[in-house]
Amino acid sequence: MPFDHVVVVMMENHSFDNLLGALARSGQPAADGLTFDRDGAPTNTNPGGEGTPATVAASALQTTAQGTHATQSWNATHDQIDGGKMDGFVRSVDSTQPMGYYPPRVLPFAYSLARTFTIANRWFCSLPGPTYPNRRFLLAGTAYGGTVTDISALLDDPPPNGTIFDRLHSSAISWRNYFTDIPQTAVVRSTLTRYPFNHVPIAEFFSDCRAGSLPSVSFVDPSIGALAALGSQLDSLPLLKTLFDAIGVKFGPPAETQEDPQTMYYGEMWAHGVIEAVLQSPSWPRTLLIYTYDEHGGYYDHVPPPPAIAPDTIAPKLSATDFQAGYDRYGPRVPAVVVSPYSRPNSVTNVIHDHTSVLATIEAKWNLPALTFRDANAATVMDFLNVAQPAFLTPPAVQAPSASGPSGPAG
Repeated sequence: MPFDHVVVVMMENHSFDNLLGALARSGQPAADGLTFDRDGAPTNTNPGGEGTPATVAASALQTTAQGTHATQSWNATHDQIDGGKMDGFVRSVDSTQPMGYYPPRVLPFAYSLARTFTIANRWFCSLPGPTYPNRRFLLAGTAYGGTVTDISALLDDPPPNGTIFDRLHSSAISWRNYFTDIPQTAVVRSTLTRYPFNHVPIAEFFSDCRAGSLPSVSFVDPSIGALAALGSQLDSLPLLKTLFDAIGVKFGPPAETQEDPQTMYYGEMWAHGVIEAVLQSPSWPRTLLIYTYDEHGGYYDHVPPPPAIAPDTIAPKLSATDFQAGYDRYGPRVPAVVVSPYSRPNSVTNVIHDHTSVLATIEAKWNLPALTFRDANAATVMDFLNVAQPAFLTPPAVQAPSASGPSGPAG
């Protein structure tokens, strides 16, 4: 495994087809995205709902703006998958928004990254559901009962076998969570309470990149927009706003995770800056970065999620009105790119992965025991690499979004 540093970047709420649906027409013909007719119109469709046309085709989104008519709740996601038919996306919200996809001119960074390095055709989120349980799979290999994204879930006890951070700590392997406004490792409360000094501001990530002093494992988090939202409320409190302005209080940056209804531009800019920092670091020749999304956000994807290995014997906490299922099936596909000097240039992999592939890679590299049955059986990301021939020892250029035009701020 030709790396000493693993960097993990997880964004929010986009399916493969939504983010990169036109990749096969944009420089990577092996990408399994949307299909198009001879005139360039998408042919993928979903049945409509009461407030939409009877049939809704995939359509190109014209700007980085997002609507609010998409959901990735436990029940909605199971309805969207519909036993593998993948025909419930429009009906789940009675809106055409889930059938939108971004073309390259709107998301130039995402397409450039996917064309430059190796992208997964079969990276699925770890369960059919929302953010918190999927991120728990990333950190612990299990959702241990979780099915919702709710602040009360942050009070749950830690997972029975701990997290990857417990494994790293017990073996004296260095790690850090670099966060922008709120550490996203908080989805497992014990991570913050046990390791407060491993959580540091994002500015230290950029300084560690410049110094070539990254830890063995880095989790790097964009802004969820909490401070920006607080600042926006000060417009109705002019006296308090004047006071904060006078003492130099800054309320930002804007939300960068790309969860709806955020503008996609800020996430593209943030992610481009993180990738560039890694590419230009003295540590680059021995660094591997995994860039992915926590779940599909309610956006359409055409590939049915396959069965998955249940992580443990802990069942989802479900009510009588919830869709009755376990943790034995993946959720919809999400984008995933591995950035490394050894990445296969402009290539794809068709190996099945989910978020526990991150755990499997870290565990294999540092000889750590698995946390659950899921990560014990997950594929590492070695299929993204050609270890015999490093194609990118000289860092390649990755296109940034523009501050104007369709890739700029919108909405």
